[in-house]
Amino acid sequence: MTQVLDTIKRHRVAAVLLFLLVFPLLMPYHALAINILLFGLFAMGFNLLFGYTGLLSFGHAAFLGVGSYLTGIAMVHGGWPWWLAVVAGVVAAGVAGLVIGFLAIRTRGIYFSMVTLALGQIVYYAFYKAERWTGGENGLRGIQVPEIHLGPFVLDFINPVTKYYVILAFVAVALWFVSRILASPFGAVIEAVRENDRRAAACGYDVARTKLLVFVLSAVICGLAGSLRALHLSIVPIDSLHYLLSGQAVMMCLLGGMGTFFGPFVGAAVFLTLEDVATVFTKHWMAIVGAVFMFFVLFFPSGIWGTLVKRLERVR
Repeated sequence: MTQVLDTIKRHRVAAVLLFLLVFPLLMPYHALAINILLFGLFAMGFNLLFGYTGLLSFGHAAFLGVGSYLTGIAMVHGGWPWWLAVVAGVVAAGVAGLVIGFLAIRTRGIYFSMVTLALGQIVYYAFYKAERWTGGENGLRGIQVPEIHLGPFVLDFINPVTKYYVILAFVAVALWFVSRILASPFGAVIEAVRENDRRAAACGYDVARTKLLVFVLSAVICGLAGSLRALHLSIVPIDSLHYLLSGQAVMMCLLGGMGTFFGPFVGAAVFLTLEDVATVFTKHWMAIVGAVFMFFVLFFPSGIWGTLVKRLERVR
């Protein structure tokens, strides 16, 4: 057991990808698997800020929405190819993260959370009122991905299986990127800031710059999730910017295990699967999800994946 756990830790990206490769076979239908993949990526970006740096943001839906809208605008109004539109969405989310992060990191604790919430709502309102470009309350429509040509191979993005694995290719790059960050000396600085930012500052680290950089990196990953979600849905609904999505990211991280590498995907799978099942029986599905969330927060504070990892380590 010890050797297996150590092997998974050393090759965590490969381990996660092996699971995600067969994941669609475990789900009742492919659309749910795609949603879990997208929101797992979104939660992973949020986890980089919350779980590893200790900064609780209530405005991260802004980056998901900016990535979605800029990708959609580039394709619908600019006629850009889908892959270039994805780049535009990711860059726009990074710029938004730079601006919001620059303003938010000047505060601490609950004030940081409230500032991110307020700035996120400003972004929501700006896109809501730009009806000519965003469609307002009706959302942005008409996003179509043509057949993808890779040499002799032609990929039909409408096919849900093909769509899942195309999105998985982007998720794989994001997983590798986050893993490299966490394994680098900068990753150690991030965790030092989370544990005690004043002590980190006393050791000579620029805490403000570190927080800002992590904020931007987190926004970029969330923007990638938003760009891919726009391609998946073929529309960008206005609720992509709503603060409820920010709350869902918090719940997914806590359910799976904040500060763990695979936890965000576990949390996304549990949350979305529970939502999918509960909506069949009642329109008050949020009450069921809330009760399950409270149960795990009270009795499994490390989350599902975090608790499992800790128990496996005790077996040693």
